[in-house]
Amino acid sequence: MIFFVFHLLNGKQEGIFLRALCVSAMKVFFIFCLCISEELLWMRIDILKIIEIAELAGKAVMDVYSREDPGTTYKEDCSPLTLADTASQKVILAALRKLTPELPVLSEESKTVPYEERKAWRAYWLVDPLDGTKEFIKRNGEFTVNIALIEGGVPVMGVVNAPVLGRTYYAARGEGAFRKEAGKEPERIGVSSDSAGVLKVAGSRSHGVGALEKFLEGLGPHELVSMGSSLKFCLVAEGSAHLYPRLGPTMEWDTAAAQCVVEEAGGFVTDLQGNRLRYNKEDLHNPNFIVVCCEGIGLASQQAYKSGTEIHSPQRRRVRREV
Repeated sequence: MIFFVFHLLNGKQEGIFLRALCVSAMKVFFIFCLCISEELLWMRIDILKIIEIAELAGKAVMDVYSREDPGTTYKEDCSPLTLADTASQKVILAALRKLTPELPVLSEESKTVPYEERKAWRAYWLVDPLDGTKEFIKRNGEFTVNIALIEGGVPVMGVVNAPVLGRTYYAARGEGAFRKEAGKEPERIGVSSDSAGVLKVAGSRSHGVGALEKFLEGLGPHELVSMGSSLKFCLVAEGSAHLYPRLGPTMEWDTAAAQCVVEEAGGFVTDLQGNRLRYNKEDLHNPNFIVVCCEGIGLASQQAYKSGTEIHSPQRRRVRREV
């Protein structure tokens, strides 16, 4: 239509202003479409392809898991690194760059991108090629491959693959959360709606035991369910646990994919003041946080932490989901 107007006004002096107006309208429309395209990027990405990538990475992890020696070395921070980490990383990076070459990737094994560059990212992939390396070394099967799409500082798509279990959890904004077992159709999952019985608390096998014990003392009667890696998030998402408190160090790639799963299942992932976890911060460390099935348990958890540590402001803020 704009070109039709151009044609009518062509060569007429009085049409100069209107032609300029049409050009300006075209520019505004183009910028609008570009912004919408970036904001709704997650809607244009087929999550089944991300699941496929995570499962291929899981197979690479299992190839190393089957060996007698996983080739364990240690990073500068003394955390372990295995051949499985690097094999999974290689699969994921190659596949994501082929699928979405326009999107940057931030990973645990390639985390040196300076903040001055990262802060301009509107959307990017956040990857942990092997979450639960300690569980991998212990050979208890409780480790995962995590892939998340971040837009505007929040996870809008997440895939968590547990290769030993043959299980994948996944979610995308507004689409719900699902659990996919090997050889079976995906099943929609949701957080527990029953908080009247015994409180089930997911806890780490490898981290923060002392802090967790103090927290649990202030929580009251409960049942502790031990689990490794981001599978603890998934226990809350599928209703097998009501709460997962993490009172120790984690990084953004440890939590993003599973946070999307929890939130789409109806739960909340917040710091101890009730603020939703955010991503692409200058410091990539997460604060201490809680994963809960409902606001009431979130408030009780905040109070339990305050009682156990005596270090937080007496103000009690609502657990809330920011959009």
